[in-house]
Amino acid sequence: MAAVASAGALVARSTGLEGPSAARGVKYGEPGRERSPREILFAEVQPVKLRNCELARFGEAHDGGYLVCGNLLGEVGAAYSYGISGYDGWGCDVSSRLKVPVHQYDCFNTTKPSCPTGQPFFHAECIAGERSVDKDGRVFDSLQSQVAKNGDAGKHLVVKMDVEGAEWDSILKTPDEVLDRIDQLVFEFHGIERNAPFYLDVIAKLKRRFEIVHLHFNNYSCLAGGQPFPAWAYEVTLVNKRLAQVDPGGTVSLPHPLDSPNTTLVPDCQDLAILR
Repeated sequence: MAAVASAGALVARSTGLEGPSAARGVKYGEPGRERSPREILFAEVQPVKLRNCELARFGEAHDGGYLVCGNLLGEVGAAYSYGISGYDGWGCDVSSRLKVPVHQYDCFNTTKPSCPTGQPFFHAECIAGERSVDKDGRVFDSLQSQVAKNGDAGKHLVVKMDVEGAEWDSILKTPDEVLDRIDQLVFEFHGIERNAPFYLDVIAKLKRRFEIVHLHFNNYSCLAGGQPFPAWAYEVTLVNKRLAQVDPGGTVSLPHPLDSPNTTLVPDCQDLAILR
């Protein structure tokens, strides 16, 4: 959930546009030209069409709302919502509709969100690759540890992360057996170039177990010069392959009718190009 103030502060460290990236990849376009890691990353986060996914919006009408396959949540026993910043319409909607607990995590803003119709459990912690405590006393812990502490290791999960860049290392260090229990994952990814080879490793890990089914660009983070990305923060929905039924001949049209700008204060910047 990027706010106007935090978006400006994050541009410098998240866009990676202050320096060139190493050329790594396969031939792309004219003879002799290689795709940059950024171009490969853009191709790798393009969604595929599923035969059995009915996208539904959970959460706020603008920032804080995310699309998931609403009809593929039937086995979910608990929800995890990371980076809530004092409000969590997504987690409350999931908890209320599915009648399951939602574990809400934030160690920077410890305001407990209101969710009178759901089963919220707030934790003043953040997610990271491993447990640590920073100089200000903020607690960070891994996804697997937090799931285990809540007694959810054997449950089907739905997880949302908007954690300003911490998502990359957190997922890279999450054991595969934990990812196997997650039916759907929703990320707001932050960054497109500075660590693009590292980002590609994370996306590759995810795509071994998940299909990407939706992509939406956060217009708090629109930028020029990041082509083919129109923004450096982008929301990605993934469905576990044990649930997903891919339509090989299907195409995905973006934006989806349920998409909306994260903020109405600035123009939108959705890129409609689909590379698959």
